Amino acid sequence: MVRKLNEDAFVECPETALWAVADGMGGHNNGDFASALIIQRLARISPAETVYALRGEVARQLGQANEELQASGRSPMGATVAALTACRGYYSCTWAGDSRVYLLRKGRLRRLTSDHSVVQTLVDAGEISAEEARHHSHAHIVTRAVGANPDLALETANGELEAGDRFLLCSDGLTSVVDDLQILELINGSDISSANDGLISRTLENGAPDNVTAVLVDVLS
Repeated sequence: MVRKLNEDAFVECPETALWAVADGMGGHNNGDFASALIIQRLARISPAETVYALRGEVARQLGQANEELQASGRSPMGATVAALTACRGYYSCTWAGDSRVYLLRKGRLRRLTSDHSVVQTLVDAGEISAEEARHHSHAHIVTRAVGANPDLALETANGELEAGDRFLLCSDGLTSVVDDLQILELINGSDISSANDGLISRTLENGAPDNVTAVLVDVLS
């Protein structure tokens, strides 16, 4: 509702069992270029035998993207990323920055990622609450991003899949104005299309000061 340029990008590759969201860093030049390059890299990945082989390829492609962005001469720039691979009974999340992955299982919503951000560091230290973090003046300052530094630091989280699981990948354009309780309300019990429309509509209703991207993935068996 505010920005003229969309610096978010995403990819859905169910045939590869890979989904991802990237968000160009606000306040830097070429954020759209950075997020698009990351997603183009991830879209090249081919199917693999295991989720862990896919996770390794995700890390390799993100490392290549980091090198390309560093060498582009357009610095400073970068993008946060959150990627999900899910196949053969297991899932794996890989991320850098404050784009997130959530898991909805049996009516309970759990965030699988932890933001790499200034305010998350304050929350972890007990200096501010999670609600205060959402409205903090430094809420959008991330401490990790693809392309931001020569050495890319990624974090991963892994687990077993269950039938009926629903994953949400999103940029902080959603979570900055829609809290976890509202997310649960919007995606629990709704079909995947209605749930996704609800997330975007609620974000727009709440002012949408940033670009918003949301990707939902259902585990059918």
